[in-house]
Amino acid sequence: MKNTPFSIKAVFFDFDGTLIKPGTLDFKPNTGAEELILYLRSKDLRIGIISTNRLQDIERTIENFETISLSDFDLIISRDGPIKTKHGADWILLAAHNLNVDVKEVLVVGDYAFYGQAGKSAGAVTVCLDTRGESGPSVVESDYTISHQEKLKKIVRMGLPLGAGKLPNDILEEFLNQFDFDDPSVLIHPGIGEDTTAVNVAEEEVLVLKSDPITFVTDSIGRYAVLINANDIATSGATPRWLLTTLLFPCGITASGIWHVMNELKEMCHQWDITLCGGHTEITDAVTRPVVTGMLTGTVTKSDLIDKRNMEQGDMILFTKAVAVEGTAIIALELEERLKDLGILESEIEECKLFLSSISILEEAKMARCSEGVSALHDVTEGGLATALEELSSAGRHRIRIHMDRIPIFPQTKKLCRLLDIHPLGLIGSGSLLICCRKKYYESLKRIIYEAGIDVTCIGEVLVEGQGIDAVEQNDPVEWPHFEVDEIARLFNPD
Repeated sequence: MKNTPFSIKAVFFDFDGTLIKPGTLDFKPNTGAEELILYLRSKDLRIGIISTNRLQDIERTIENFETISLSDFDLIISRDGPIKTKHGADWILLAAHNLNVDVKEVLVVGDYAFYGQAGKSAGAVTVCLDTRGESGPSVVESDYTISHQEKLKKIVRMGLPLGAGKLPNDILEEFLNQFDFDDPSVLIHPGIGEDTTAVNVAEEEVLVLKSDPITFVTDSIGRYAVLINANDIATSGATPRWLLTTLLFPCGITASGIWHVMNELKEMCHQWDITLCGGHTEITDAVTRPVVTGMLTGTVTKSDLIDKRNMEQGDMILFTKAVAVEGTAIIALELEERLKDLGILESEIEECKLFLSSISILEEAKMARCSEGVSALHDVTEGGLATALEELSSAGRHRIRIHMDRIPIFPQTKKLCRLLDIHPLGLIGSGSLLICCRKKYYESLKRIIYEAGIDVTCIGEVLVEGQGIDAVEQNDPVEWPHFEVDEIARLFNPD
């Protein structure tokens, strides 16, 4: 199944082997071809024929069809037209132009590899109708390979806009069938008609729960939903185990767009050994872009539970990676054209997008919870490092001293923030972990994390009981920045 979302407004057929039977001289209709054309018509899709046959042969052949005629086709491009190149994308681009359809919203159906090559070169979605049972290039070059016309309906349906309401049960069932539900502790799995899940926790001492919505991003939103919730679970010393999700999509979304999100959920859950137990999927005009709310639970023995109230004066504060890992990625993904207008190179933007792969803190959290002397963990999220340290101080009931000159900031982040006039310390920062550790153990923990390939810096220490941040730079007191809202919210909503 194609993993990137797509929509379909037109379907172009190679004539031979798709609408007519392959390898015949009498040009008989292919099995299911007439029913398929009528189905496409019922969905208000544009239909075209792109063929190296002569136009008069195509017209004569269509007369052999019983229920469809030439009037059912919006466009026919044949060898009699202006383009003579059989293997190029020019025919498809011309057809899309003539029908005033974006080529990205065109589905090209052919029975040989070069139709897939031409379609992909043009930017269309491609299907190889492989009725001969062949393999090789035909499979490689197309987004989909099918053996029967009937299967094309499912692909087309993936690209059609969905109406408001719950995701249709047959589509939901097909999506859920792609997941593995092999966690024996899950007693009731997701399914049609199942509104709840049941998990056996009899052998667990402590159940840790977390819920968080993902609203800032549209790209990789499924990845975010798993990791942002899992990061919080990990800061308690727990292992992320069971996930529930509520998926809200705007009206007009296609099934392929929903599958793209669900597939990301599946892949991330598999990577971190998390079971997706259930949830709800709905198309609604209450949202203008996808929103994913995750509710994740984890387990930990009572003796291993990390409670921020265990912070003590003299604890050292470690900070992994650098400031605003997540914010840098979001800006690059969501504001690409604006960044180009500001003079940032495309290569730099692509580099910033790759920060998305570093928004998990699960690895360093696992190292921390397995080390001696760790008193508190806190991941950096909305409000950036500045807000995260204020939260840590509040939850741990101690003041904190931070050395501003030690705080690491990626050069890419500095450049984006300077050009966009935002403060890096107030920019959403998932991907970085704050670790409070007893002074006698922090050097050892720092070395373990660094040797695992994760940058880590000691940026401060815990002071006396109380609440607040004492900021210093070159040992001189400076003002600690405070942010009412995350800088990315201010960037997206300047008013």
